Order: sequence, then C-alpha cells, then structure tokens
Amino acid sequence: MFLTISTTGSAERPATDLGFLLHKHPGKAQAFSTSYGTAHVLYPEADAERCTAALLLEVDAVALVRRGKGKGRGGAPDAALAQYVNDRPYAASSLLAVALSGVFSSAMRGVCAARPELPGQPRPLRVEVPALPARGGAGLVGRLFEPLGWTVTAEPVALDAEFPEWGDSRYVRLVLEADTLTLAEALRHLYVLLPVLDDAKHYWVSSDEVDKLLRAGEGWLPAHPEQKLITSRYLSRRWSLTRQAMERLELVRLAEADDSDVEEIDNAVAEETDTEEKPTPLAVRRREAILTALRAHGAARVLDLGCGQGQLVQALLKDPSFTEIVGVDVSMRALTIASRRLKLDRMGERQAARVQLFQGSLAYTDKRLKGYDAAVLSEVIEHLDPPRLPALEYAVFGSARPRTVLVTTPNVEYNVRWETLPAGHVRHGDHRFEWTREEFRAWAHAVAERHGYDVEFVPVGPDDPEVGPPTQMAVFTAGTAKEAKAA
Repeated sequence: MFLTISTTGSAERPATDLGFLLHKHPGKAQAFSTSYGTAHVLYPEADAERCTAALLLEVDAVALVRRGKGKGRGGAPDAALAQYVNDRPYAASSLLAVALSGVFSSAMRGVCAARPELPGQPRPLRVEVPALPARGGAGLVGRLFEPLGWTVTAEPVALDAEFPEWGDSRYVRLVLEADTLTLAEALRHLYVLLPVLDDAKHYWVSSDEVDKLLRAGEGWLPAHPEQKLITSRYLSRRWSLTRQAMERLELVRLAEADDSDVEEIDNAVAEETDTEEKPTPLAVRRREAILTALRAHGAARVLDLGCGQGQLVQALLKDPSFTEIVGVDVSMRALTIASRRLKLDRMGERQAARVQLFQGSLAYTDKRLKGYDAAVLSEVIEHLDPPRLPALEYAVFGSARPRTVLVTTPNVEYNVRWETLPAGHVRHGDHRFEWTREEFRAWAHAVAERHGYDVEFVPVGPDDPEVGPPTQMAVFTAGTAKEAKAA
C-alpha cells in the first residue's frame, strides 16, 4: 500500500522543510520494520519548490495470516482462502495507519527538535492514496475530510476498466489538498480516518484504543459532524468502548464551550468517593488464592482446564515463574475470546512461547495433558452433570496425573449471604449442583484415595463463622505413600 505527502515552498521557506518535520532525510531511502512487514520512506522529488515524501508499506502476507487470525477482513477462521487472497497488501487500511504512527511518530506529535518552529506552521499539503477502501462511497469520504479543511477528490475505481458495465468497486483514489493545516494535524486525520473508511482493523480493539482515538482526535473530533460514525467505526463498533469515548468527547465539547478544563466540568462525583476502598471481587480473590497455591507447590508448567475466557491464563502470564501455560476449553467461542483477551496476535515471540490454547473435553483422556506440574479446575466441576464427574476424575487424576491439582467450587452454604440471590437458587443458571463444605470434602477425599493424592482445603473469600467461605478450594498433591498404594 502506498501514500504520498507533498508540499510546495520557496527559497525563503523551502519545501524540503518537510524532511525536518518527518524526521526523515530527503536524500535517503529508509526502511522500518513493522509487525506485518516493512515500511519504506523515500522522496521521489525534493527541492525548494516542491517536496514529496512517499510511504510504501510492503505487507508480509504470511505474518498477516499467522498473527491476524480472526482480525478484520481475510482473517475469519471460516474463510481459509480469504486469508491469502485479499486486499490487505494493497489497499490503505489500519495497517497503513499504524505504520504512519510508527514511522512518523514525532511528526504526528508535532515535535521537531532540529527546527522547533516548524511544526506549528500551516503549509500547503497534498496527500494522495491510490487505493482506499471506502465503505460508504466517495460521498462519505467528503463528509469525513471536508469539515477538517481539506479539498477532497475521491475518484471511484472501476471493478475492471475493460468492462465498465460491471460498475465501480468500493475503492477510491483519494487526493486531499489543504493550505491551512499543519503536518501533525494532517497525519492525525489520516491515522483515524483511514481505518474508519475501511471499517475494519487488523488487531483486536481493546480499551486503550479509546485513549488513542482521543489523542489523535484532539482539537477536531469533538466538533466533527460525523463524530458518532467515526467513533463507532474506529472502535470496531464495540458499543461499550464507543459509549465511553462519546461521553469523554462530550466532556471535551462542554469544557471548550465553557472555556474550562475538563477536570472542572467532570466534578459531579466527590474525590473522596473515587478513593474509597472497594471490596476485592471474589473472582480476583479466587485467582490470587490459586496463584498462591501454585507458587507454594513450585509449579512451573500449568494447565488451566476449563479456561473459559482466559482470565486465569492472563494472570499466570504476568508471573515469569510459570514457564508454560496451557488453557483448555470445550468452547471454541470461549477460546476465541481468550485469544483476544491475551492479544496473542500481538504478543512477542518469547511471551507467546509460554502459552497455548486448545480445544478439549475434560470428559475424555487426552495425551496432550500429561506431564504438567499442576492443573487447575476453577469453577468447572459444578457445570457438569454429576454422572459425568467420574469421567472427569479419571481424565485428570488418573490419566493426565499432574503433581498438583487445584479445584475450586462454590460453597452453597454461603448463598444465604448473597442478598440478591433468591432462596433455593444456585449462583449461575448453568450450575448443575452446588455442594456444601461436607459434600465437597467427601468427594475430594474419595478422589484422593482412589488416585493416590493427599488433599487439603483452603477457604477463598471471607470465611464466615457460620456458613464458611463463598468459594472452597481443594489442593491435591501426588507423590505420597498413597500413590504407591494406588499403583
């Protein structure tokens, strides 16, 4: 994919100042490595009257497939051919926007150490993008760029010039021209609006994208007539993030209208309310108890059986003492969400080598589960029908046989302490049972006896003197005299 930025000048104000602004020398061709290929910066022309900087992004199609599964167009797991035959290497998209921010980061921030007076000076600018996906057509291109001070030419590209009757494609050849903008403003416009027009991103959109949008949109997005469309598309139509961004943009708009700071407007909640200590969620306490037990038993290679959306795997990855982490779940949807949570497509090689996710049922033996230091079944057993528990028991304790097994499950006796839980109801609609402390201990002791483990019990959460803790955890340890007896 290709983009050029041109400017004109004179002997007193040479066009080659563009090289200072971009921090790239006009006399050199430079290459920069990105996550998905190589970005080349060169100057087809560079003299006092006219200077053009070109950014050529050479996309590595193999890297795009390996790191971008499930991300944007051409990455869907049910579109195998589309992974290899798509427009990603050629049409401007979020790939080009990320390359812009990486290669021209100082220019985008409006920083020029050599010539600090240059970034704030408007200059004649011309931006050309030969192939730009435009979901919404040339009309939307104009509605996005014209309010920002650009003169827009968006020529639809024919599907095939030899067969004009086929009509136009969804691509346009874009030319933007302006005399009143700084280079930093122009780059920020492109950074946001290229992926908006493409209406796709090659990476998982997380909460930090809101901050990126607001930084790049500072000074122009709060008042833009297409603000809602830009925000929604930039955040991949994730409604929670879109709502968060819109609320913050509204605060900016109100602050500007009132000539105040955002902090002065956003003062409806007293500071002491924000700083009050909040109770630690039970899910967090459960993960902390699991991590403590794993460390105490010296586990380095850990199985998270029934990993769900990957919260525990994420916590394990933060501790380098866990050298190999495997998440297993029967649900492919849960594994897809876990992959996004962990940002596996953007993870460094060393970190990625520590973790893997795969589909599997705990009701069947699986050779892939053998040889690990520890296995965790966190809030898993209560989702199985009781007649299926012996199969899970053998698959984990009999076949996989890790040195340590941690099992957590709700304590039904504690349910009376949940004010919002009706009497006689379980905590989750999919729970097939919830055990008392006595029932859980009886099951755990029987499992330990059958398979040669010792077992101890750890309360998780506040240990009520009458009804016990909200979560009960059994810690099974192999390698005792019972193991020899079982053998």
